[in-house]
Amino acid sequence: MKREQKIVAIGAASGVLTMLLLVSAIAYFLPDIRILDSFQERIRFALIANVFAIIPLFVMLAAEGNARLLSKAINPLRHSENKITEIDGRVADNTLQQNFVFLIVSLTASTLMWHEYLNIIWGCGIVFALARIAFWVGYRIDPLYRAAGMAATACMNLFLILYILYSLIW
Repeated sequence: MKREQKIVAIGAASGVLTMLLLVSAIAYFLPDIRILDSFQERIRFALIANVFAIIPLFVMLAAEGNARLLSKAINPLRHSENKITEIDGRVADNTLQQNFVFLIVSLTASTLMWHEYLNIIWGCGIVFALARIAFWVGYRIDPLYRAAGMAATACMNLFLILYILYSLIW
């Protein structure tokens, strides 16, 4: 394995492990859920978690918009973005993609989970937001360092997809 591949592999593994530990800890330590066990309440609960998860995207879009406003990159057809503006655009694009998947899978999972485990949805929403920030910060330091945040959110979405498929089959 080359040096760059080792950096990405270690980052990805640490991101997934951290995500699993944080989601578990947050879900465990959050107070008991005080919602009625109805379809509407579960969807509402998951949507609120999604609002929290989407905050980093809003901040990313604002950062990119402000950077463009104050530079030649105000016209995106000029292709005059500096490195930071280019990174912010890529991060925002990927975060939008991850947020879309998270929205679908968290809403779906919230309707299938046992009521006692619904805090996992909030744990995922909080860790999702933190992982997207880690992705952004890592990308700005060095594109190889984005792996932890990327793997955390991608694997979180994958694990939720697998949970949904498992729930539907069994």
